[in-house]
Amino acid sequence: VQLQASGGGLVQPGGSLRLSCAASGRPISTYTMGWFRQIPGKEREFVAAINLDGTSTNYADFVKGRFTIARDNAKNTVYLQMTSLKPEDTAVYYCATNKFGNFYQTAAYNYNYWGQGTQVTVSS
Repeated sequence: VQLQASGGGLVQPGGSLRLSCAASGRPISTYTMGWFRQIPGKEREFVAAINLDGTSTNYADFVKGRFTIARDNAKNTVYLQMTSLKPEDTAVYYCATNKFGNFYQTAAYNYNYWGQGTQVTVSS
């Protein structure tokens, strides 16, 4: 499966963005999906994950109440709606497929297929 993340950009603090992750080559309905982010010089960190049919989600504590992960299997796309953005949310955001179908897994090594990343910059 190939993943293409998009929707990043420059936004002011307090603003919103919606990231999209479009898949091709295989239906994402067979994958638990996750979003991660990475700042240069730091390890990739878990942001959110969603189960196969979108009925269950898992979030990192630092995004709870601000970010929402969702999926549209008919469109083969996963989304990350980000609100109340803070400067510390600045990072490259990546989508990925979970190897084991477990949306509670937060370590990057549990995810195998990755998109290319989209830059999110939160600054005034």
